[in-house]
Amino acid sequence: MDLIFILALLLTGIAVGFASGLLGVGGCFIMIPVQYWLLTSTGIDPKTAILVAFGTNLLVVLPTAISGTYRHNKKNAVIWKAAVTLGLSGGIAAVFGAFAATLLPGYALTTIFGTAIIIGAIRMLTAKPSKTEKHPPDTTLPYILCGLPLGFACGLIGIGGGVLMVPVMVIALKFNIHKAIGTSTALMIFTAIGGTLSYIINGLGAANLPKYSMGYVNLLQWLLLASTSIPMAQLGAYFTHKLPEKHLRHMFIAVMFYIGLKMIGVFTWLRLPL
Repeated sequence: MDLIFILALLLTGIAVGFASGLLGVGGCFIMIPVQYWLLTSTGIDPKTAILVAFGTNLLVVLPTAISGTYRHNKKNAVIWKAAVTLGLSGGIAAVFGAFAATLLPGYALTTIFGTAIIIGAIRMLTAKPSKTEKHPPDTTLPYILCGLPLGFACGLIGIGGGVLMVPVMVIALKFNIHKAIGTSTALMIFTAIGGTLSYIINGLGAANLPKYSMGYVNLLQWLLLASTSIPMAQLGAYFTHKLPEKHLRHMFIAVMFYIGLKMIGVFTWLRLPL
């Protein structure tokens, strides 16, 4: 692997770790485009490249989420009943979503990914703030009903799920933004495990995989990304609890719009270097 690619992955890991800890997202909006560019520039066909990017992204999410969860839990920002229920139901569904991803063309996956994120951003932007104190559900059923479809989507588009889970928790499940981010970070541990296993299994024996791949997971890219993302998740989680809820919410929405437009290809169509 060329030095420029190694540096790109190390720097990407830094950004991913900080974003994961700060916003409770897996960093898919950073990792997937970078990995896709790296793989296609070395001759890997686009369909294989996007699947490897998805699978590797999920494996990076796992230790990064563990790191961020440790810091959020110390701030009492993780609601474990919600995290475990959403995580387990989402993790199971992510296995089937990842299998479905292997049956769809690459352009369809990136378009689905981008569209889902933009819809979530619009809903979060237009939702009116509650005038009363928010209280997440005490029962497990709402978490299961949300976790199954969101987990399937996570597996389908190769993400840890924070970028989808946080808006749902804030709008539908009545979390405040800080606890939504902390709980999202914890539940990504489960969705990442389910999705990663499925991408490994479904990619075994696939043709034209890059070197050091285990199914649709590239271990070399994972090592470079995770080595910097894990410690940076601690720093991001620290800063989360220093920001007011309004600023954190607007920052999250801005990131969501960027992700969606990037993956749909709007910036490429407009010939903007973004």
